[in-house]
Amino acid sequence: MNTIASQFNNNNRNHVHHEINESNGGYGGVDKLELTPTMTLPPISQPTDFLRAHTDDATNPDCKIKIAHGTTTLAFRYKKGIVIAVDSRASQGNWTASQTVHKVIRINPMLLGTMAGGAADCQYWETWLGTQCRLHELREKERISVAAASKILSNLIYEYKGMGLSMGTMICGFTKKEGPTVYYVDSDGTRLKGDLFCVGSGQTFAYGVLDSEYKWDLTEEEALYLGKRSILAAAHRDAYSGGTVNLYHITEEGWTYHGNYDVGDLFWEVKSQEKSFNNVDG
Repeated sequence: MNTIASQFNNNNRNHVHHEINESNGGYGGVDKLELTPTMTLPPISQPTDFLRAHTDDATNPDCKIKIAHGTTTLAFRYKKGIVIAVDSRASQGNWTASQTVHKVIRINPMLLGTMAGGAADCQYWETWLGTQCRLHELREKERISVAAASKILSNLIYEYKGMGLSMGTMICGFTKKEGPTVYYVDSDGTRLKGDLFCVGSGQTFAYGVLDSEYKWDLTEEEALYLGKRSILAAAHRDAYSGGTVNLYHITEEGWTYHGNYDVGDLFWEVKSQEKSFNNVDG
């Protein structure tokens, strides 16, 4: 491991220290890491204007490329850790492309990321983030903080703001210094720390359940059920969410995968248990 870490010169090491040091002006003025991948941009003077004209249907309804996507992901903190729940449907416009997409990226044993937006963008850049977190471990002999990991991703995405990336992610983890921590990071350059986030086309339906049932002192069983139940509400009402629910729990000992739940089976189980969804006969 020391051999691998030593391949990076002192100059690059200083860039990383500067990037992950929260006391240094809120991560301001960070130089780009030498190993950061670069994207090929259109060979024109204003790539952002070009991409906006051709991909942003809100600005130009006649644009050539209309990026259509949908999903529901959520994460929330409570007294015993963090619950992450996501659906598994990938859509291509009005078509369902897959029902088995795993929308949680396993960055390291203490850190998870979620995917919403463009699947390729999220998978590529969060996997890249995993390599940076591992390099930090090799250099510093300790795991990276959630704040630093989220800032590395945020800085990278901000460099390509307006370039056509489509990402709405949550970086979630547990460290002794921070405790359970959740950051929301998106392709507009936003980075927010909070207790509860939902991302995706079905977020409004998931928020409806979360806002009514969430509290800090949930038991572990209640928290896991709330995560499943919130995604189920979104899958029931949002055409672009569905498939199955993947459920994770993060504690001071790391993350635990709590299984994959088929939305169809879960619906009838919840309906019977709660006497809810009375608009559906059966």
